[in-house]
Amino acid sequence: MTTAEAAAPAAVVAKTEAEAPHVAPAASLIGTKYIKMPANDHALAEEADRAPVFCVPERMRAEPGRVPHVTSLAQYRAMWQKSIDQPGEFFGEHARELLSWNKPFTIAKHGGFEHGDHSWFVDGELNACYNCVDRHAHADPNRVAIIWEGDNPADGHVEVTYAELLRDVCRLAGALKAAGCKKGDSVGIYLPMVPAAAIAMLACARLGLVHSVIFAGFSADALRDRLMDGKCKVLITADEGRRAGKTIPIKRIADEALYEARSVETVIVYKRTGGQVRMIADRDIYWEDALKPHRPYCPPVPVAAEDPLFMLYTSGSTGKPKGLVHSTAGYLLGATLTTKYTFDVHPGDKFACLGDLGWITGHSYIVYGPLTLGVTTLMFEGVPTWPTPDRYWSLVEKFKFTQFYTAPTAIRALRRFGSEPVEKYDLSSLRVLGSVGEPIDPQSWEWYFNVVGKGQAAIVDTYWQTESGSHMITGLPGATPQKPGSASLPFFGFEPIILDPHSGTVLQGNDVTGVLAIRSPWPSMARTIHGDHERMMSTYLLPYPGYYFTGDGATRDKDGYIWVRGRVDDVLNVSGHRLSTSEIEAALVADEMCAEAAVVGGQDELTGQHIVAFVSLKPTNVPEKDIPTLLTHSVRRAIGPIATPKKVIIVPDLPKTRSGKIMRRILRKIVAGEVDSIGDVSTLADPNIVQVLVDLFQSYKK
Repeated sequence: MTTAEAAAPAAVVAKTEAEAPHVAPAASLIGTKYIKMPANDHALAEEADRAPVFCVPERMRAEPGRVPHVTSLAQYRAMWQKSIDQPGEFFGEHARELLSWNKPFTIAKHGGFEHGDHSWFVDGELNACYNCVDRHAHADPNRVAIIWEGDNPADGHVEVTYAELLRDVCRLAGALKAAGCKKGDSVGIYLPMVPAAAIAMLACARLGLVHSVIFAGFSADALRDRLMDGKCKVLITADEGRRAGKTIPIKRIADEALYEARSVETVIVYKRTGGQVRMIADRDIYWEDALKPHRPYCPPVPVAAEDPLFMLYTSGSTGKPKGLVHSTAGYLLGATLTTKYTFDVHPGDKFACLGDLGWITGHSYIVYGPLTLGVTTLMFEGVPTWPTPDRYWSLVEKFKFTQFYTAPTAIRALRRFGSEPVEKYDLSSLRVLGSVGEPIDPQSWEWYFNVVGKGQAAIVDTYWQTESGSHMITGLPGATPQKPGSASLPFFGFEPIILDPHSGTVLQGNDVTGVLAIRSPWPSMARTIHGDHERMMSTYLLPYPGYYFTGDGATRDKDGYIWVRGRVDDVLNVSGHRLSTSEIEAALVADEMCAEAAVVGGQDELTGQHIVAFVSLKPTNVPEKDIPTLLTHSVRRAIGPIATPKKVIIVPDLPKTRSGKIMRRILRKIVAGEVDSIGDVSTLADPNIVQVLVDLFQSYKK
């Protein structure tokens, strides 16, 4: 046990460096190459160094029969070092342990960043669906694979066993074969959060088809572009969807997209609501009619380890979506390994990831990671605050989830309602609480830890990307003392480096701030951008040759902990001072009046840029006219005068996607006066908020 682990009970928070329990410095924690040196950005480094330290909760050590997979920093350090020094051996051992192979591999690692030919387990063969479904259906057919909870609590829930999942997957695989799909073909999936979406993904994997899940909140144009780019042969969709009590016309949107997406020959329509929709003869078929003729068993097709499992689109800086292609074996290992170790998953656990299958979080931590490990996973159709703000907590008590994974935006939204909705429920089953999507502000972190976890559930603040496929930087529940706001330490196989953004020089030592990059390939890294490998190279591998460019800025503090500072283009330059928008947002949210904040830069003839803050409020008796000044003072106190917002605009809400991500791009367009080029807003939970924000900003200028 380290000094840090022995020095303080789990719930004790050390508020200053002098009070803090010792955390092993990076020289012993990660590797001798990271030695102590002066900070190159004092404001950011000092903020990181002042952070409180939360030790591993005592429950993680004391619960009978639940010894963590990694129990100390020393064990983590040894495993991490091996994953860096001997990656082929390290990941080869885990690939043999966690995955079932039709043909064992003999070559674990091949290629690198120089040519973008990074590959893993190249001569092996396996089937992802078999790993997720068959082997568990054979071993324990009545074990629950998926718990589905509908949008409306009155809809109740559905439990799908591994045996039932296998039968439905096989029938759909039969339907896809009947539609003419062959190994390597692409299938579009445009479905709400229903079990059919996971079944569709797994049926594609069973046949060696490449699935392309398209978020069900996307517009017809966005759907069309993705179907056309992926050359999808079949589209699996639904009549309608439900979200926060509203009905979403999914089939109607799909029909509009298909006017131009002519590669689609067959449309399979799942009945979610039973609403009446237009069905096109010789193209459209209802789900039950498509599955009915086919046997409940269809043999899985072995595929090469490097064969694509799926493509998933993410926004690019050019505006053209990037279809990131993930391999079968490398991706599956990354999703499984991180599910096991990041969330300390054990047999019998019930895993609640509140993401959406339209994003990488849902792929890795609703479907592939939990199911490969054979545990129970949640699919939740609804939102955290509808119809009441206790929806999440009622689910935890009802199903006794052991892991809970959601976004900082959801945590902040729930925090606005205080502790009462949480305290009505028994959440004692929770062992690990995860955060995903963006850096979590320290105040929300502490609320999550103390109110939701009662100081006895470990928090993992996970940093990763669609491109990475799985966690890159995260704590481990049984081993890592946590600093609220820091993603903490690299996961196995990831060697993060901090680069000078201008020279590309590696910044040695600790207390350094710069561009975050990764030194070497890892198994779950995306292999290419569909149809455009040159773009893959120019976006990720050529900006800093020899390294993977994350696009994010970061600080490595005195203890070697990584603090992600947001996208490089989210760093403001005010009078020659580099300021992190996430840092300013954290200072605003720390004020008791502020519920949420989003900070962007405006052009300024004198200072280069100035700071514009959009904030939503908690209930308060303070006159609204006084609030901008008070919030400005809060930022000055927290960061300094240089970070003073020039404009603080009070808004009813921020532009957020249905998954809860704040679309700062829209706010930048509003501030720049480029309202006409805001683009597609159909992914927003409330598209009407855009005009409200435009009007408020225009009123402020007057």
